[in-house]
Amino acid sequence: MKTILPALAAIFILLTATVSCRHGGGSDGSDSDSASHRFPDTLRVVTLYSPASYFIYRGQEMGYDYELVTALAVDKGLTLRVDIAPSLSRAVEMLDSGLVDLIAYEVPVTAEYKEKVVACGPENITTQVLVQPKRGDTELITDVTDLVGKDVYVEADSKYEARMINLNQELGGGIRIHPVNRDTMITEDLIAMVSDGELPLTVVDSDIARINKTYYNDLDITMPLSFEQRSAWAVAPDRAWLGDSINAWLNTDNHRSEQARLLKRYFELSKEEPGNSGFVSTAGRVSPFDHLFQKYAGQYDWDWRLLASQAYVESKFDSTAVSWAGARGLMQIMPRTAKGYGQSAKSVMNKDVAIETSLKLLRDLDKQLTPRVPDPEERKKFVIASYNSGLAHVLDAIALAEKYGLDPQKWDDNVAKAILWKSNPRYYKDPVVRFGYSRGRETFDYVNRVYAYYAKSKIHA
Repeated sequence: MKTILPALAAIFILLTATVSCRHGGGSDGSDSDSASHRFPDTLRVVTLYSPASYFIYRGQEMGYDYELVTALAVDKGLTLRVDIAPSLSRAVEMLDSGLVDLIAYEVPVTAEYKEKVVACGPENITTQVLVQPKRGDTELITDVTDLVGKDVYVEADSKYEARMINLNQELGGGIRIHPVNRDTMITEDLIAMVSDGELPLTVVDSDIARINKTYYNDLDITMPLSFEQRSAWAVAPDRAWLGDSINAWLNTDNHRSEQARLLKRYFELSKEEPGNSGFVSTAGRVSPFDHLFQKYAGQYDWDWRLLASQAYVESKFDSTAVSWAGARGLMQIMPRTAKGYGQSAKSVMNKDVAIETSLKLLRDLDKQLTPRVPDPEERKKFVIASYNSGLAHVLDAIALAEKYGLDPQKWDDNVAKAILWKSNPRYYKDPVVRFGYSRGRETFDYVNRVYAYYAKSKIHA
């Protein structure tokens, strides 16, 4: 299957029910907590779509839990099979019935789960925290009593609303709690609105807050509002030995270092676009590389100014840029995409290679979207969105738009609206959605920023 178009190949992989790969170069799998137990030749894992555990980004599987369990399989020379459950309760059922060996997802360490699972692997400790903006000399809230008289926006009927109601009662009242309809706004939206100054305060779990702070560096998330909650991976009670073996594997210097690297990648590294260009478009000049965009874009029937606008949003015209996800170069091409077009992660740092590879990808995305979006000008927005998130998520947004009465052939106010829903569990768990969670706001904003620069470039060029 490696000979088909890379974007199609990615979709083919993602359409399968499991992910299966044989990793060489590890041990013989004989490590165990006792002579009577060994790691299974095939490690059957279940996880859930989420911004931390598992998601698809530009056709590539990612997520803290997914990458850590993959490292385990590689090191032990195991075949890894990954299933995606629609809910935590279903994942526990799969574990109990013997369909899987391990839940690689944050299972709460509570009495509710104690009878059903044995905790193992990386421990995650979270609290609910206050999300507040850092604005110049404005003092931050550092004590819960300072919330009296303040407006706090939370998801309606959520644990955050319940916590704020209880806290308000403990303080004798005075906190103005605003429940927000969860069908239209979710945690990520509320965090973005605090960053933009549209809302004053919100409340989320600390792990979600940490991820989102990597997108919005102007936020403070240091104020805890609840007791700590522990969570970890889980195995079945009758396979506690497997949990011990995973703990033993994780409790070595090399693997602690790998865990620390992944924690930094997902919870600390800035997710803002790489690059820092001082270039300012002027009359007759859109970018520092106009000659290269013009040279290659004409060969692929693509507006060179639109391509230059993408390069600006992707890397600020920095051909040395490397993103948190590993996207590289002027056009921020993922290593898997580069390989699909016969290039290496190193070669796409070359400006010529990056531009031509991106045009090949844009051409292939355009071909695949033509049957769904006949209008060529309208289709460009779908293509650009697919370049950002991966075609799979755009196809999901088209399906959602069609189901919920929007025009599946129009981007603005239609599929663009549906792509935002891909961050909302109500929608990314919808039966018409095949590729789960995506940070839809990122794709929505990406298309808008590309076209804003494109409008400016048409004036200057």
